[in-house]
Amino acid sequence: MLERHFRSLKAIDRIKAQWLGPQIERYAQFLDELHTSNSTVRQHVRALGHFNDFVIGRGATCLDDLPDHVDAFVEHWQAGHGRWCKSAQDRAAVVAQSRVPVERMLSLAVPGYTRPSNRPAMPFSTSVPGFFPFLLKEKGLRQTSIHNYTFTLRPFDSYLAQAGISLDKLTPACITEFINDRAKTLHKSGMLNTAGALRVFLRYLHREGIIANDLVRSVPRGRVYRQASIPRAIGWADVERLLASIDRRSDLGKRDYAILTLLTSYGLRAREIVALCLDDLDWAHGQIGIPMRKGGHSTRYPLSAAVGEAIIAYLHVRRTDIDDRRIFLTVRSPYTPMNHWTVSSMVAGHLRSIGIQVARAGSHTLRHSCV
Repeated sequence: MLERHFRSLKAIDRIKAQWLGPQIERYAQFLDELHTSNSTVRQHVRALGHFNDFVIGRGATCLDDLPDHVDAFVEHWQAGHGRWCKSAQDRAAVVAQSRVPVERMLSLAVPGYTRPSNRPAMPFSTSVPGFFPFLLKEKGLRQTSIHNYTFTLRPFDSYLAQAGISLDKLTPACITEFINDRAKTLHKSGMLNTAGALRVFLRYLHREGIIANDLVRSVPRGRVYRQASIPRAIGWADVERLLASIDRRSDLGKRDYAILTLLTSYGLRAREIVALCLDDLDWAHGQIGIPMRKGGHSTRYPLSAAVGEAIIAYLHVRRTDIDDRRIFLTVRSPYTPMNHWTVSSMVAGHLRSIGIQVARAGSHTLRHSCV
């Protein structure tokens, strides 16, 4: 397996001869199954070679001892490779160069070892463990909506923890102070979402008897008026200039151009773009099906010639060794389906690159332009 990534036979023999050689080779095979690029595989294998020498120098004799050396190795790696770092982002990149391959390899080599999760805990997971199951099972919310509750309630959880206020001691004054603090950084629509999530949360707390009084009325009801903000649409001349700016000679350009033609022709949402599957394209009848619409239904549209040609050009370079049927994939390994925020940031980046200034640039800019 290493022969696919290293030309030098001496280098391959040196890797196999290491104490962790079998585990490193197994990890390289694992990366191959994820369609990882050659450069990344070589980088990870070299880092694991340094880890091999490091743990031997510290007296490790069995695989079960290796997890205890990970943090020390990361510090050692950062001291030797992180002198150029000028920011926290640079330091995080250097840490990832050592920690990621080691922890991934250990998850394969050491029975029972799992990579530590860096994800923050769900808000109020200890004090109110039933709230998010309530949103899922009783209110029937989608995971995306539940994620929005997580984003909204996590600052409230942190605020109460820093202030030393338990839920049973909540008062209208505490809620007002939190809302005033959030209003310093959030847009009107963000404040509207915050207030709505707080009302649902407080209503649940009162129903479960966690708080004695119903505090829902202490949360103000804000309003967002239609057409009160600066329009997000751009003129059709700018749309044509955006499409013409895409370099369609590369795989990335072909993918982005296909997405942009879908956005400008049908006014789709980013979530609808990433949900498109190969089976949604009816070439025989010249139609395209749009699943996962906001209302939970699906729609079929005539497939325009421009959109069809753009998608065909992308499908010619899209990887065929991926089991997932969704159309649009990332251009880097492990070649997973795109996320909706990736689509939005891609559009915003192309708009900025050609000097188009618009409020809250993103995929919805083209949706408004289409309308």
